Amino acid sequence: MRIQILMIALIVMMPGCITEEEIISIIEDLDDTYNSDLESSNVTLNIFQGESLANSTVNYSITIMLNHTAAPAHSDNFRGHVLAGNYNMTHFHRVIDDFMIQGGDFENHDGTGGYASSWFGVCNGDMNVNQSDCPSQEYWNVPDEAYNGLAHLPCTISMAKTSAPNSGGSQFFIIPEDSTPSWLDGVHTVFGVVTDGCEHITEISEVATGTRDVPVTPVIIYNATAMD
Repeated sequence: MRIQILMIALIVMMPGCITEEEIISIIEDLDDTYNSDLESSNVTLNIFQGESLANSTVNYSITIMLNHTAAPAHSDNFRGHVLAGNYNMTHFHRVIDDFMIQGGDFENHDGTGGYASSWFGVCNGDMNVNQSDCPSQEYWNVPDEAYNGLAHLPCTISMAKTSAPNSGGSQFFIIPEDSTPSWLDGVHTVFGVVTDGCEHITEISEVATGTRDVPVTPVIIYNATAMD
């Protein structure tokens, strides 16, 4: 791909069209693009509703296929959190019927914490910082991949973030069967789809909630596992 773009650039490199410096910039941008070693992978989230697993009222299991081709950084990031055990015993802290369920805050369990599982070239939203200059992993983020052709359709999983670009870390949201929030397309990054158990996402989205859309009875991921 780099050679093809270089050849095209050389062909059209005429006065007023493109300079040698611009060609070099294009190649450097390609080198900076994050690529995953995987095309796709699967993770399973085992979830319970209740004050504890022993006293749970409902148990769910869902399988998610991650799209490492369309969203390499986000998919690798999510899989990295799963492999590290970061999502174990984390809450779905924000649940909105006919919209989505949000979780992944392994720091504070309330939507105020979380960071990237690996270094993806972003420090506190800034893509122009070297890893050595980033104060700590708590500042690591994932670069936006929102324009990857994946839409917020029912049963998809997407990255939660602030209104600032490149601010995703560990929090995510999953869309139930009765929701299609297309206004999020191009803003948040879709990086996978629920291939088994999406009806459970819909059930969770309908639980009773209180202040700030927090479920009255906790909904907790007690175990997350990664598969090839």
